[in-house]
Amino acid sequence: MARVTRQEPQEGQESVWDYPRPPRVEATEQHVQVIFDGVIVADTRRAKRVLETSHPPVYYIPPEDVKLEYLVRASQQTQCEFKGTAIYYHIRVGDKSASNIAWAYPSPTPGFATIQDHLAFYPSKMDACLVDGELVQAQEGDFYGGWITKNIVGPFKGGPGTWGW
Repeated sequence: MARVTRQEPQEGQESVWDYPRPPRVEATEQHVQVIFDGVIVADTRRAKRVLETSHPPVYYIPPEDVKLEYLVRASQQTQCEFKGTAIYYHIRVGDKSASNIAWAYPSPTPGFATIQDHLAFYPSKMDACLVDGELVQAQEGDFYGGWITKNIVGPFKGGPGTWGW
């Protein structure tokens, strides 16, 4: 396994290597938006961030702040050792569609009850995801769907050669 060298955060930055394992949930008042085919499908200042060692934050958006009429429940499910069983959603806006673009935990484990039914979107599958107006970079390999902004430093798990970290 390759040695991982933590990037030292500058003032105003966070290192994903300072995030805990098991992960932590924290509320944020940052302005979070998700755009698909020119439509803002999610817009909130009430998101939750899930922070886990070596992963950029994942933003979970309350269902009340998502235009659910564009989403269709998918058959895919996955299991998280910390959060429980995730369900997935497809999206269709006009003539444009994409599969398995978001997930949610309808019955999360007790430690993650605050994200129940909140939706997390893969930034790589959306036209844009924004945090306080900044365009988010997708976590390589879509590993956990992390959102990378200028205030988050790695290295990040997910790309080739990082699975053993």
